[in-house]
Amino acid sequence: MSEGGQTIVLLVASMSGTAEMVADELAQEIKSRGLTARIIGMEKAKLSLFAEFQTFIVCSSTYGIGDVPDNGQAFYAELTEQRPDLSQIRYGLVGLGDMTYFTSFCGGGRKFDEIFSSLGARRIGDCLFHDAKSDVFADQAALEWLEGWLTELLQVEGR
Repeated sequence: MSEGGQTIVLLVASMSGTAEMVADELAQEIKSRGLTARIIGMEKAKLSLFAEFQTFIVCSSTYGIGDVPDNGQAFYAELTEQRPDLSQIRYGLVGLGDMTYFTSFCGGGRKFDEIFSSLGARRIGDCLFHDAKSDVFADQAALEWLEGWLTELLQVEGR
């Protein structure tokens, strides 16, 4: 993952910019540890990324009634229609939502977790599902989550 190694790609689906802010904070922390991080807004994401990179963090907010944000809709549709083999992919997930909407809480992130898993990708660690009404800001919760996620990732890689 370091020393000229692998890049952690942060795929971002966001409506109001919170998921982008979270991804920026995560990327800075990843880079501060001497690792490589790249942020890609899902409006620019293509399935060919999975041939080039193996490790992803999906940062997705939720829109409407548990939907994927607008900029992630096309990529999500491409995943569900094309159904690529993601068995070589490892990922983590940061879902953002509002517990006021309990039945659709973090629905955007949950949809990405379900599709990645169903396509054979291996999730590293638990998902972070952050409630906007929490006393902890989303970026702070994500940085705390990242600590354990990186530890598990390095164990999977045998480091």
